[in-house]
Amino acid sequence: MVLKESGEMYLETIYILGKEKGFVRAIDVGAELGYSKPSVSRAMGILREGGFITVGQDGGISLTEAGLEVAERTYERHTVLSDLFMKLGVDEENAVKDACKIEHVISSTTFAALKKHLSEHL
Repeated sequence: MVLKESGEMYLETIYILGKEKGFVRAIDVGAELGYSKPSVSRAMGILREGGFITVGQDGGISLTEAGLEVAERTYERHTVLSDLFMKLGVDEENAVKDACKIEHVISSTTFAALKKHLSEHL
């Protein structure tokens, strides 16, 4: 299953909240992203059916191996791009916004080349 940008955002948010809180519920994800309960519920269903998350009896959301892979990749792109933009002099708010847009469309090849360049020159 190929994820859309919104799916990647949900997985990244679950990943970040999991690191911060340990226990993540759909309501936490919705609050973090500013999405309605029906939207989050639909997304969680799609992610569960796609094999990216599991939802426990207690409502706790866990990333599967596939979900964790997507979440970590998206988060890494976000942090590397945000850091790069801030090092270039972009204010944090704009750096984060722009990184959030680019992290979903940049190819793996281009991102790998960017990381290599940064490690050699910064």
